[in-house]
Amino acid sequence: MTRRLGWAADPLAGWGTGALETVVLAGAGLTLWRGTTCLFEALSFSLPVGSALLIEGPNGAGKTTLLRVIAGLTRPESGSVTWQGSDFRQQLQSGRLRLAFSGHSPGLKPELTTRENLRFFAQLAGQPARVSEVLDATGLGASAGLDVRLLSAGQKRRAALARVLLSAADLWLLDEPQTNLDTAGRRFLEQALGEHLANGGTAVVAAHQSLDFGSGPVTRLALGS
Repeated sequence: MTRRLGWAADPLAGWGTGALETVVLAGAGLTLWRGTTCLFEALSFSLPVGSALLIEGPNGAGKTTLLRVIAGLTRPESGSVTWQGSDFRQQLQSGRLRLAFSGHSPGLKPELTTRENLRFFAQLAGQPARVSEVLDATGLGASAGLDVRLLSAGQKRRAALARVLLSAADLWLLDEPQTNLDTAGRRFLEQALGEHLANGGTAVVAAHQSLDFGSGPVTRLALGS
C-alpha cells in the first residue's frame, strides 16, 4: 500500500482504525526555514509498525534536513517528532528506541579495517557473531581486511549498509542509500529494506530515485514541489 503526503497532510488519512493503534513514528506540524526559504511547513506524518516513509525531491529541497529533524539532530522552528507516542529524543536517550542513521558519510573509522569497524558496531548491538555473515551478504568478504580509507565509493556505501544491518535498530534513517551502488548493490538494499519492514522495523529514506520496499506499506512525501 502506498500513500502520498503534501506539506500539510493529515498524518492519519488513509489508514484504518487498526493503524492508529500501531503508529510508532510520527511528526506533527514540522516547520523549518533555511534563511528566507521555507523547506517545509506544517508537515505531519505517521508510520505504523513495519512501514516506511520515502522522502523524495530534488537536491536542496530539504530531504537531508528533514532526516536530521526526525533524528533529533536539527531543531525545527515548530512541531514535534514522537516515537510510540513519546518525545523522540527522550525515547532515544532512555534506550527504548534503537536508531541507525546512515548519511552521506559511511560513519566508519577510515584507519580501521572494514571488519574491525563492523565488529565494533556488532558488539554494541550484542551480535558479534553476525559480522562474517553480513560481510558476505553485502559483498565485502574479500575486502574485509582493507582499511576503510582504501575502499571504493561503492564499497564504502555497502559498508555503511552493513553497519545498519548489524545495529539491530528499530528505526533506520537512510540518506540517499543508493548512491554509488551498482545494480546488485541496489537489489540487496531493497531486499534488506523489505526484510526490515517485514520484521516489524520502520524506515525513513531520503532518495531521488525510486525504491522497492517489498510488500511493506510506504508513505511517499515530496519536498520542493
